[in-house]
Amino acid sequence: MAFGLNLKGKVAVVLGASAEGGTGWAIAETLARNGASVVVAARSLPPLERLAERIGGAAFRCDAGVEADIKALAAFALERYGRVDIAVNSAGLPVMGMISEMTQTLLDDATRVNFHGPTFFIKYMAEAIDSNGAIIFISSMSTTHPVMPHIAYAAAKSAADCIVRYAAIEYGPRNIRVNSILPGPINSDMAKEAFADPDFERAYAREIPVGRVGLPDDFANAVLWLAGPSYVSGLNLQVNGGNQLTRMPRPDELAKGADSYGSGKALGDR
Repeated sequence: MAFGLNLKGKVAVVLGASAEGGTGWAIAETLARNGASVVVAARSLPPLERLAERIGGAAFRCDAGVEADIKALAAFALERYGRVDIAVNSAGLPVMGMISEMTQTLLDDATRVNFHGPTFFIKYMAEAIDSNGAIIFISSMSTTHPVMPHIAYAAAKSAADCIVRYAAIEYGPRNIRVNSILPGPINSDMAKEAFADPDFERAYAREIPVGRVGLPDDFANAVLWLAGPSYVSGLNLQVNGGNQLTRMPRPDELAKGADSYGSGKALGDR
């Protein structure tokens, strides 16, 4: 169930929006549906251009782990629309591996998109926002509830959650609110292979008090709430149907879908 917010005259930037049916895509559609002009960004330009045409926005190619690209994204939004009010980083790179398997390359890959990128995103979007804006980072429930073997991914996202809290203090005097959302399991188009196994979905749903896994629109609505003129900043918001009160299922409880989910495919929509 969606709720409304009047964003007419506002400009939003959504990074990590190229996966149709994914979280970033849903966020961009939700912000546009509520009146915002939206710049969508990711590495893959063709799907972005389809999304931009669909929502009446603009597309920009941007590697979410490259500082120069993120700086250019902020400049593009200002040049195109003259302002930035809402900035959402929905990008993520689900790097997998146990601690015993860690390498310098694996850690570098995990932190580039999941920690360095969000830090630079906050920096340059805060420069682009005049005042009274919102910056929102899509993190992961794996930062608080271990999901093996998402170790490097979760650690990097945790570091970005920490940056969010510090950024809320730094940019608060300009009334720029900075928050993150920690999604629980997401049944998006990118996760269909995993959730096609009914035992896999039931294993997750059993641990979620509301009795189901999340959908992209659930997280898009949370972004919409944080994008409004709220008195909320520095929050790492759990959006998981109450799953933070229970536990994540063990790999042996996930049956065949565990192979797909463990590979990162179910997280790739961000």
